Amino acid sequence: MVTNGPNQWPGAKYIIRRDGKQIDLANKKNRADAHLDTGYIVERHLRDNDYVVFNRQPSLHKMSLMGHRVKVLPFQTFRLNLSVTSPYNADFDGDEMNMHVPQSYETKAEVKEIMAVPKQVVAPKDNKPVMGIVQDSLLGIMLLTLRDTFIELDRFMNLMMWLDYDGKLPPPAILKPRPLWTGKQLFSLVIPEVNLAKFAGKTWCCPKDANILVKNGELLCGVMNKKIVGASPGGLVHITWRDLGPEACRDFLSNTQNIVNNWLVENGFSVGVQDIVPKSRAAGQIEKALRKYKRKVQRIIQKTQRGQLETLPGKAMLESFEAEVNGCLRAALDTAGALAHKHLESFNRLSNMVTSGSKGSPLNIS
Repeated sequence: MVTNGPNQWPGAKYIIRRDGKQIDLANKKNRADAHLDTGYIVERHLRDNDYVVFNRQPSLHKMSLMGHRVKVLPFQTFRLNLSVTSPYNADFDGDEMNMHVPQSYETKAEVKEIMAVPKQVVAPKDNKPVMGIVQDSLLGIMLLTLRDTFIELDRFMNLMMWLDYDGKLPPPAILKPRPLWTGKQLFSLVIPEVNLAKFAGKTWCCPKDANILVKNGELLCGVMNKKIVGASPGGLVHITWRDLGPEACRDFLSNTQNIVNNWLVENGFSVGVQDIVPKSRAAGQIEKALRKYKRKVQRIIQKTQRGQLETLPGKAMLESFEAEVNGCLRAALDTAGALAHKHLESFNRLSNMVTSGSKGSPLNIS
């Protein structure tokens, strides 16, 4: 490292002697002759698997400062896993973050054993997870675990290569005319040996596949969503962290992202104009409902102008007018939204994002 100097990685910048004198290796012509002795400190470059402390301001809780393992990559940016952004409250639109490198073995041990990200998955404040599957991985995991998602042998084996896996192929769900595996089988490969049951309907036979059953690490029924794989109490992330420890939880998050994102690359997902154009039947019903509420607002305006509007308790005439109109418009939005929802197809892309919990809300669809 001393021979490489400051401009070639992995190299070193300074040698600090026992007497405190600092030697700048950038100014040393023949670095191979640099004298090194017991007790000298070499200030070297960061290397893979070094432990560092990462932080985003403002630091509001314990998880605003966490320990990370370094992977040195080209270019001048910090990069971090998408699931870790939640506790930092970070996003990728130009946020600045700070990195601190421990300077002693004791500090390095504390960062590795106490501050490391896997140890911070569940927050001490309320014992709930602060990290989970988010964004495209969350959307992908919902689409992957739908009942009608099937995968052919070559694609199944390609996806298995992204796992640290023993190589045993599960038997196919469909044998004839050609073997097909389900998305649930693929996802079962990454679930640790845990059990989870979430009962949504009155019977286990649910047409929307909303009841979730994971038995000994195998997903038997149910479609994954934010409540199961997100940062929610009682979900897979929480159960894995509690039952099997931080490292198993880290591997689960990592493997899930690897396998789901690579399936999504092959499968594709894009939102188009067709997703926001209502069917003509729905559009007619929505228009009719909106006309009804517009007439109501008109009547409220006329009453106010005549001074006939009943004032609400503790409110003046204008405040009462505003409250009445707002209530009326909110009802219009809710009614129109409900009609739009009723006519959405199951493959509507905006609806997919809201259902999985990756982005948006029913209000956005309205």
